[in-house]
Amino acid sequence: MSARLLASAAIIALSAGAAQADYTLHVLHINDLHSRIEPINKYNSSCSAEDDAEGKCFGGIARVATKINELREAIKAEGGNVIVLDAGDQFQGSLFYTTYKGADTAEFMNQIGFDAMAVGNHEFDDGPEALAAFLDKISFPMVSGNLDLSQSNLLNGRVSDSLVLEVGGEKIGIVSALATDTAETSSPGPAVIFQDEADALAADVAALEAEGVTKIIALTHVGVVKDQALAAAVPGLDAVVGGHSHTLFSNTEEGAMAYPTMAGGVPVVSAYAYSKYVGHLELTFDDAGVLKEAKGDTVLLDASVAPDAAIAARVAELAGPLDEVRQKVVAEAAAEIDGDRGNCRAKECAMGNLVADAMLDRVKDQGVTIAIQNGGGLRASIDAGPVTMGEVYTVLPFQNTLATFQAKGSTIVAALENGASQLEEGAGRFTQVAGLKYTLDPAQPPGMRISEVMVLAGDAWAPIDPEAVYGVVTNDYVRKGGDGYKMFDAEGMNAYDYGPDLAEVTADYLAAMGPYTPYLDGRITVK
Repeated sequence: MSARLLASAAIIALSAGAAQADYTLHVLHINDLHSRIEPINKYNSSCSAEDDAEGKCFGGIARVATKINELREAIKAEGGNVIVLDAGDQFQGSLFYTTYKGADTAEFMNQIGFDAMAVGNHEFDDGPEALAAFLDKISFPMVSGNLDLSQSNLLNGRVSDSLVLEVGGEKIGIVSALATDTAETSSPGPAVIFQDEADALAADVAALEAEGVTKIIALTHVGVVKDQALAAAVPGLDAVVGGHSHTLFSNTEEGAMAYPTMAGGVPVVSAYAYSKYVGHLELTFDDAGVLKEAKGDTVLLDASVAPDAAIAARVAELAGPLDEVRQKVVAEAAAEIDGDRGNCRAKECAMGNLVADAMLDRVKDQGVTIAIQNGGGLRASIDAGPVTMGEVYTVLPFQNTLATFQAKGSTIVAALENGASQLEEGAGRFTQVAGLKYTLDPAQPPGMRISEVMVLAGDAWAPIDPEAVYGVVTNDYVRKGGDGYKMFDAEGMNAYDYGPDLAEVTADYLAAMGPYTPYLDGRITVK
């Protein structure tokens, strides 16, 4: 063999050796499922049987199971390495959670075979007790590195700071952090102590590296903005798989973030929310554990994904008792509560007052003084007499959550103009309010119909100050710019979109009021 051929053979051998030394890990992930156990429609609400039969619906835990199993089996069939992760917030968002408090979720996640789950803020919505009960039922570990649980007799020693998963002969480190404002957005209680996310992650990464772990993934529940900051700031991270902000990453859908999005050389990914997508991240490392390549995408769980038959059957079985919940009497109405479409999209209506009052009452201790509800979100009236939970869900069927933020007075006035801008069309953007008064002149052109906007200053009404900043509560759809409220998305500050379900907030308020007497008080004056 010539020297030239020998050299070529040596190069080929070295290349083959280098390729064999590479290690590829497939990360399948979901986040913020929020109890969407049944399929959802395009509005992320429960899908009707008719729409589902017509192929108009998405997700549901049975489709999640199908896609994860399909991908995992295909990867393993090729000798690949795969882990399945959940970035938190399985709790809260449908009657399944209201009824089963996570027991259903634990059953399905065990059956699917998750390798790890981050603690989300909504895992604390029913206090540490509900999370502890969930931990009793799951067969996989939960992780959150910035929680000091040493003072909690329920959780101490039960949630890991970090994990090491053995996959294909390699050690994969998992570190995690939960948003530090969880004490304000949920109910962890005083025994759960939060530490700075970046500091906690850095310490956990360093500890894993000291043990010889070279491949480290942050499984976080802090939101995409902070995910990117942490990816750039915390040394030693190879990827961030996040949740909390319900951000869509996709390489094919318009307006989505690129999958992955690189931050400081670290890939950051997430998979929207509500069971609609499964993320598939492919990480390739060299033999020293240095990340060489990151690629992948989210997978839409539309009607082309057949639900897992066994899980779908179990979902149907568990759905049966929900009818009992829907029939549960939660309050009493002294008179009919008018939610007529024509009224609530054109003027002050009794249902608008009820829902806006309920929202404001729920967050009044958070410095919030103004409530805004789109009239189109009110879908029915409630008759006098006993009020069932089913009736409340009929009025508020969209599974919207309470959203709080801050806005200047000028932004709020712009929002009111938006609400009045399509009166002639009976548009759902019409603004029902609490803690606020305004006058509407339909004879004026759109954009010039609102005047005499007043806000409560102590016990007295005062003109709104365009430059002052006010605390506002609405529903997550409106806060994110739905029904033309783009000014809230663009100009709102310190937004939090993931409060409790609006229907449950309204039911709680009705119950607390005793026999509820609907009323109008002139908060909207139509000339």
